[in-house]
Amino acid sequence: MADENALVPIEEKTVHFYDDEIKLVVVREGNKEQAYVPLRPICDFLGVTWSPQLRRVNRDPILAEVATSVTVTVTEAGQRGQMLCLPIDFLNGWLFGINATRVNPAVKERLLRYQRECYQVLAQAYTGNSVTAESPTMSALAQVREMGLAIVRMAEEQMEFERRLTTTETRLDQAAVVYGDLTKRVKTLEERLSPGAAVTEDQASRISQAVKAVAIALGKQTGRNEFGGVYGEMYRRYDITGYKMLPVAKFEACMAWLSEWYQNLTGETF
Repeated sequence: MADENALVPIEEKTVHFYDDEIKLVVVREGNKEQAYVPLRPICDFLGVTWSPQLRRVNRDPILAEVATSVTVTVTEAGQRGQMLCLPIDFLNGWLFGINATRVNPAVKERLLRYQRECYQVLAQAYTGNSVTAESPTMSALAQVREMGLAIVRMAEEQMEFERRLTTTETRLDQAAVVYGDLTKRVKTLEERLSPGAAVTEDQASRISQAVKAVAIALGKQTGRNEFGGVYGEMYRRYDITGYKMLPVAKFEACMAWLSEWYQNLTGETF
Protein backbone atom coordinates (compact mmCIF):
# COMPACT_ATOMS: atom_id res chain seq x y z
CA MET A 1 0.00 0.00 0.00
CA ALA A 2 1.33 3.42 -0.94
CA ASP A 3 2.42 5.69 1.90
CA GLU A 4 0.85 9.11 1.47
CA ASN A 5 3.54 10.56 3.74
CA ALA A 6 6.42 9.23 1.64
CA LEU A 7 9.16 11.79 1.12
CA VAL A 8 9.98 12.99 -2.39
CA PRO A 9 13.71 13.47 -3.12
CA ILE A 10 15.13 16.63 -4.59
CA GLU A 11 18.10 14.66 -5.90
CA GLU A 12 19.01 11.03 -6.59
CA LYS A 13 22.54 9.72 -6.99
CA THR A 14 23.85 6.34 -8.07
CA VAL A 15 26.98 5.46 -6.10
CA HIS A 16 29.24 2.72 -7.48
CA PHE A 17 30.44 0.55 -4.60
CA TYR A 18 32.71 -2.04 -6.20
CA ASP A 19 30.31 -3.86 -8.58
CA ASP A 20 27.11 -2.70 -6.86
CA GLU A 21 25.12 0.43 -7.69
CA ILE A 22 23.68 1.93 -4.50
CA LYS A 23 20.92 4.53 -4.61
CA LEU A 24 21.43 7.69 -2.54
CA VAL A 25 18.48 10.11 -2.28
CA VAL A 26 18.49 13.62 -0.88
CA VAL A 27 15.31 15.14 0.58
CA ARG A 28 14.56 18.51 2.10
CA GLU A 29 13.29 18.41 5.66
CA GLY A 30 12.38 21.86 6.86
CA ASN A 31 15.35 24.13 6.25
CA LYS A 32 17.94 21.39 5.82
CA GLU A 33 18.77 18.55 3.46
CA GLN A 34 19.04 14.92 4.53
CA ALA A 35 20.52 11.96 2.63
CA TYR A 36 18.71 8.62 2.78
CA VAL A 37 19.68 5.13 1.60
CA PRO A 38 17.08 2.53 0.43
CA LEU A 39 17.62 -0.72 2.34
CA ARG A 40 16.05 -3.41 0.18
CA PRO A 41 18.49 -3.11 -2.77
CA ILE A 42 21.38 -3.55 -0.32
CA CYS A 43 19.71 -6.70 1.03
CA ASP A 44 19.55 -7.97 -2.55
CA PHE A 45 23.25 -7.23 -3.10
CA LEU A 46 24.13 -9.07 0.11
CA GLY A 47 21.84 -12.02 -0.56
CA VAL A 48 19.96 -11.25 2.70
CA THR A 49 16.20 -11.88 2.92
CA TRP A 50 14.34 -8.59 3.13
CA SER A 51 11.38 -9.45 5.38
CA PRO A 52 13.46 -10.34 8.50
CA GLN A 53 15.46 -7.14 8.02
CA LEU A 54 12.24 -5.11 7.80
CA ARG A 55 11.05 -6.67 11.06
CA ARG A 56 14.41 -5.92 12.67
CA VAL A 57 14.20 -2.26 11.69
CA ASN A 58 10.65 -2.02 13.04
CA ARG A 59 11.69 -3.65 16.34
CA ASP A 60 14.64 -1.36 16.92
CA PRO A 61 13.52 1.80 18.78
CA ILE A 62 16.09 4.03 17.08
CA LEU A 63 15.95 2.64 13.54
CA ALA A 64 12.14 2.53 13.63
CA GLU A 65 12.10 6.18 14.64
CA VAL A 66 14.34 7.42 11.83
CA ALA A 67 13.32 5.02 9.03
CA THR A 68 10.94 6.51 6.49
CA SER A 69 9.41 5.80 3.10
CA VAL A 70 10.88 7.71 0.14
CA THR A 71 9.66 7.77 -3.45
CA VAL A 72 12.64 6.75 -5.63
CA THR A 73 13.34 5.63 -9.18
CA VAL A 74 13.19 1.83 -9.18
CA THR A 75 13.68 0.91 -12.87
CA GLU A 76 15.95 1.99 -15.69
CA ALA A 77 12.83 3.14 -17.55
CA GLY A 78 12.30 5.77 -14.86
CA GLN A 79 9.40 4.15 -13.00
CA ARG A 80 9.14 5.30 -9.40
CA GLY A 81 8.11 3.51 -6.25
CA GLN A 82 8.35 3.79 -2.49
CA MET A 83 11.18 2.20 -0.53
CA LEU A 84 11.98 2.11 3.16
CA CYS A 85 15.09 4.19 3.73
CA LEU A 86 17.42 5.09 6.57
CA PRO A 87 19.27 8.38 7.00
CA ILE A 88 22.84 7.85 5.86
CA ASP A 89 24.15 8.46 9.42
CA PHE A 90 22.17 5.45 10.69
CA LEU A 91 23.15 3.04 7.90
CA ASN A 92 25.98 1.43 9.87
CA GLY A 93 23.64 0.88 12.81
CA TRP A 94 21.60 -1.39 10.55
CA LEU A 95 24.54 -2.97 8.68
CA PHE A 96 26.33 -3.99 11.88
CA GLY A 97 23.15 -5.66 13.06
CA ILE A 98 23.61 -8.29 10.33
CA ASN A 99 25.72 -11.06 11.85
CA ALA A 100 28.49 -12.00 9.42
CA THR A 101 28.82 -15.43 11.04
CA ARG A 102 25.22 -16.31 10.17
CA VAL A 103 25.06 -15.30 6.51
CA ASN A 104 25.83 -17.48 3.50
CA PRO A 105 29.65 -17.97 3.40
CA ALA A 106 29.57 -16.91 -0.26
CA VAL A 107 28.54 -13.36 0.73
CA LYS A 108 30.37 -13.08 4.05
CA GLU A 109 33.29 -11.09 2.62
CA ARG A 110 30.89 -8.80 0.74
CA LEU A 111 28.99 -8.09 3.99
CA LEU A 112 32.22 -7.33 5.84
CA ARG A 113 33.25 -5.00 3.03
CA TYR A 114 29.92 -3.17 3.33
CA GLN A 115 30.36 -2.87 7.09
CA ARG A 116 33.91 -1.55 6.70
CA GLU A 117 33.59 0.84 3.76
CA CYS A 118 30.03 1.50 2.56
CA TYR A 119 29.15 4.38 4.90
CA GLN A 120 32.35 6.26 4.11
CA VAL A 121 31.87 5.92 0.34
CA LEU A 122 28.24 7.07 0.52
CA ALA A 123 29.13 9.97 2.82
CA GLN A 124 31.85 11.10 0.41
CA ALA A 125 29.42 10.87 -2.49
CA TYR A 126 26.88 12.97 -0.60
CA THR A 127 29.40 15.70 0.19
CA GLY A 128 30.76 15.61 -3.38
CA ASN A 129 34.26 14.35 -2.52
CA SER A 130 33.97 10.96 -4.23
CA VAL A 131 31.39 8.70 -5.87
CA THR A 132 33.13 5.33 -6.15
CA ALA A 133 34.75 2.76 -3.89
CA GLU A 134 37.48 2.26 -6.47
CA SER A 135 38.21 5.59 -8.16
CA PRO A 136 39.35 5.14 -11.80
CA THR A 137 41.41 8.33 -11.41
CA MET A 138 43.25 7.01 -8.40
CA SER A 139 43.70 3.67 -10.13
CA ALA A 140 45.29 5.42 -13.11
CA LEU A 141 47.54 7.48 -10.84
CA ALA A 142 48.63 4.32 -9.04
CA GLN A 143 49.54 2.78 -12.39
CA VAL A 144 51.50 5.90 -13.36
CA ARG A 145 53.38 5.65 -10.08
CA GLU A 146 54.16 1.98 -10.68
CA MET A 147 55.29 2.81 -14.21
CA GLY A 148 57.68 5.45 -12.87
CA LEU A 149 59.08 3.11 -10.25
CA ALA A 150 59.49 0.38 -12.85
CA ILE A 151 61.43 2.74 -15.13
CA VAL A 152 63.68 3.82 -12.23
CA ARG A 153 64.39 0.21 -11.31
CA MET A 154 65.17 -0.69 -14.92
CA ALA A 155 67.45 2.34 -15.27
CA GLU A 156 69.35 1.41 -12.09
CA GLU A 157 69.73 -2.16 -13.30
CA GLN A 158 71.03 -0.91 -16.63
CA MET A 159 73.58 1.43 -15.01
CA GLU A 160 74.85 -1.34 -12.77
CA PHE A 161 75.08 -3.64 -15.78
CA GLU A 162 77.07 -1.09 -17.78
CA ARG A 163 79.55 -0.60 -14.94
CA ARG A 164 80.35 -4.29 -15.12
CA LEU A 165 81.00 -4.36 -18.84
CA THR A 166 84.66 -4.71 -19.70
CA THR A 167 84.75 -4.20 -23.46
CA THR A 168 83.16 -1.72 -25.82
CA GLU A 169 81.79 -4.45 -28.04
CA THR A 170 80.14 -6.23 -25.13
CA ARG A 171 78.73 -2.94 -23.82
CA LEU A 172 77.18 -2.12 -27.19
CA ASP A 173 75.69 -5.58 -27.67
CA GLN A 174 74.30 -5.83 -24.16
CA ALA A 175 73.07 -2.22 -24.11
CA ALA A 176 71.13 -2.85 -27.32
CA VAL A 177 69.36 -5.77 -25.68
CA VAL A 178 68.66 -3.83 -22.49
CA TYR A 179 67.42 -0.73 -24.32
CA GLY A 180 65.26 -2.84 -26.59
CA ASP A 181 63.69 -4.60 -23.63
CA LEU A 182 63.31 -1.28 -21.80
CA THR A 183 61.54 0.25 -24.79
CA LYS A 184 59.12 -2.67 -25.06
CA ARG A 185 58.34 -2.63 -21.35
CA VAL A 186 57.81 1.13 -21.24
CA LYS A 187 55.61 0.91 -24.34
CA THR A 188 53.54 -1.83 -22.71
CA LEU A 189 53.07 0.28 -19.59
CA GLU A 190 52.17 3.34 -21.66
CA GLU A 191 49.64 1.35 -23.68
CA ARG A 192 47.98 0.18 -20.47
CA LEU A 193 47.56 3.82 -19.40
CA SER A 194 46.69 5.19 -22.84
CA PRO A 195 43.01 6.28 -23.11
CA GLY A 196 42.85 4.55 -26.48
CA ALA A 197 43.98 1.21 -25.03
CA ALA A 198 40.83 0.69 -22.95
CA VAL A 199 37.24 0.38 -24.07
CA THR A 200 35.27 3.55 -24.78
CA GLU A 201 32.48 4.77 -22.52
CA ASP A 202 29.95 3.42 -25.00
CA GLN A 203 31.65 0.03 -25.08
CA ALA A 204 31.90 -0.01 -21.28
CA SER A 205 28.16 0.69 -21.10
CA ARG A 206 27.46 -2.21 -23.46
CA ILE A 207 29.58 -4.51 -21.31
CA SER A 208 27.73 -3.38 -18.18
CA GLN A 209 24.33 -4.04 -19.79
CA ALA A 210 25.47 -7.47 -20.99
CA VAL A 211 26.75 -8.41 -17.53
CA LYS A 212 23.47 -7.24 -16.02
CA ALA A 213 21.47 -9.41 -18.46
CA VAL A 214 23.59 -12.49 -17.69
CA ALA A 215 23.46 -11.87 -13.92
CA ILE A 216 19.67 -11.52 -13.93
CA ALA A 217 19.22 -14.66 -16.05
CA LEU A 218 21.63 -16.62 -13.86
CA GLY A 219 20.01 -15.29 -10.69
CA LYS A 220 16.63 -16.62 -11.83
CA GLN A 221 18.16 -20.10 -11.86
CA THR A 222 20.19 -19.87 -8.63
CA GLY A 223 17.90 -17.62 -6.60
CA ARG A 224 20.89 -15.46 -5.66
CA ASN A 225 22.30 -12.07 -6.65
CA GLU A 226 24.83 -13.04 -9.33
CA PHE A 227 26.14 -9.61 -10.31
CA GLY A 228 29.36 -9.98 -8.33
CA GLY A 229 29.91 -13.50 -9.63
CA VAL A 230 29.56 -12.52 -13.29
CA TYR A 231 31.83 -9.49 -12.89
CA GLY A 232 34.34 -11.60 -10.98
CA GLU A 233 34.43 -14.23 -13.72
CA MET A 234 35.00 -11.52 -16.34
CA TYR A 235 37.80 -9.93 -14.27
CA ARG A 236 39.56 -13.27 -13.86
CA ARG A 237 39.09 -14.18 -17.51
CA TYR A 238 40.63 -10.96 -18.83
CA ASP A 239 42.99 -10.19 -15.92
CA ILE A 240 41.46 -6.79 -15.10
CA THR A 241 40.12 -5.11 -11.94
CA GLY A 242 37.28 -3.14 -13.54
CA TYR A 243 35.19 -3.54 -16.65
CA LYS A 244 36.19 -0.08 -17.89
CA MET A 245 39.81 -1.29 -17.95
CA LEU A 246 39.12 -4.02 -20.51
CA PRO A 247 41.52 -3.58 -23.47
CA VAL A 248 39.63 -2.41 -26.52
CA ALA A 249 41.21 -5.24 -28.51
CA LYS A 250 39.35 -7.71 -26.27
CA PHE A 251 35.98 -5.99 -26.43
CA GLU A 252 34.46 -8.11 -29.20
CA ALA A 253 35.71 -11.34 -27.60
CA CYS A 254 34.27 -10.29 -24.23
CA MET A 255 30.88 -9.44 -25.73
CA ALA A 256 30.83 -12.74 -27.63
CA TRP A 257 31.60 -14.62 -24.42
CA LEU A 258 28.82 -12.84 -22.48
CA SER A 259 26.40 -13.36 -25.36
CA GLU A 260 27.17 -17.09 -25.46
CA TRP A 261 26.70 -17.32 -21.69
CA TYR A 262 23.35 -15.53 -21.93
CA GLN A 263 22.23 -17.74 -24.81
CA ASN A 264 23.12 -20.89 -22.83
CA LEU A 265 21.01 -19.60 -19.93
CA THR A 266 17.98 -18.33 -21.86
CA GLY A 267 18.12 -19.75 -25.37
CA GLU A 268 18.01 -16.13 -26.62
CA THR A 269 20.58 -13.61 -27.81
CA PHE A 270 21.14 -10.01 -26.80
